[in-house]
Parts: sequence; C-alpha cells; structure tokens
Amino acid sequence: MSAIHHRQVVLASGNPGKLRELSRILEPIGLELRSQAEFDVPEVEENGLSFVENAIIKARAAAGHCALPAIADDSGLEVDFLNGEPGIHSARYSGGGDAANNARLLKELGDLPEERRTARFQCVLVYMRHPLDPTPLVCQASWEGRILFEPRGDNGFGYDPLFFVPDQGCSSAELPSEVKNRVSHRAKASALLLEALRRR
Repeated sequence: MSAIHHRQVVLASGNPGKLRELSRILEPIGLELRSQAEFDVPEVEENGLSFVENAIIKARAAAGHCALPAIADDSGLEVDFLNGEPGIHSARYSGGGDAANNARLLKELGDLPEERRTARFQCVLVYMRHPLDPTPLVCQASWEGRILFEPRGDNGFGYDPLFFVPDQGCSSAELPSEVKNRVSHRAKASALLLEALRRR
C-alpha cells in the first residue's frame, strides 16, 4: 500500500455537506476524505444504544468495506425534560422528516415553561484505522441551548429552527453558516478530532 493511499480516509456518510465540512477541517494534516458513496458501502443497521456505539458501528462497516481508515459521526438532540429523548432516535423521532420531528417535539413539550426546556445537541466523531482497531479515537462535544415554542429561521436542518442558542440570542437556524460552523457541537468535536489525529 502506498504512502499516499494511507492518507485517504473514508467518511461513513453519503452526506455531501458533512463531507465538505470535515474535508476543510482535516485538510491541514493532509488527509483526503472520501465519501462512502464512492465505494457503494451498504447501509448498516444503527442498533447501538448510544451515539458512541452507533458511530463505531458505522466507522467499522466503512473501514471493512473500503480497506481504508474511516471517520463516522453520530449526533442528535437531548431534551432534559424528555430524559434525553429524542437522542439517538433524533433523525427518525416521528417516523417522518424534519418538519414532523419538530412537530412531535413541540407536542411533547406542550406549554412547558421556557426555563424547563433545556436541551443540547451532541456529536460523537469516531476514527478507526481498520475494522478491528482496538483503540478507535472517540471525540465528543455538545452545544447547550433550549427548545423554542415555535420554529425560527430557515438556515439549517433538523431541529435547528427550534434550538435557541442563548449566547447568540437566536435559533441555530438563524445563525450564519460561518458562525454555526465555529460554535456547533460538530465544529467542536471536529476540532478535538483534528487535535487527536495530529498527536497520533
């Protein structure tokens, strides 16, 4: 295997936005990130009970299929009043898309007062050198906020329109992309991963 081949890493996601974001972050250490869509990696069942387990499942599957190191991300929203739900089920909370997920969350919280609507986004990034890597790098970061009473803003996806960021004074979906890409859970976890890979 050539030295250049060693610098390629597969991203266990077909999401082009995620690929662009992580590619920019990893560029300084000379890693070329490639989407698992290029390699026709089959969908894997995310049957873990935590963000960490699901990220490892995805990274292991991609590394095994592509014979390359792999990076996987698992993330979601934890609402304190709902004992951490929707958590690992964030993307499929309602069985529908983003709008249905947001509608279900608002219904669950009802008229719960503002101070009890605390929540956070979580992101776990995992780097595996190969599918049997006994010590994968695991980087986790969170983003604190609270759930609004109605959606605000259209610059985002998922629960962004309902997630109020106190230190920014607006919802995540009202933040300019360059600000969100600096302060979000994924941005913080990515910075930790970059630092860990530099050390390794």
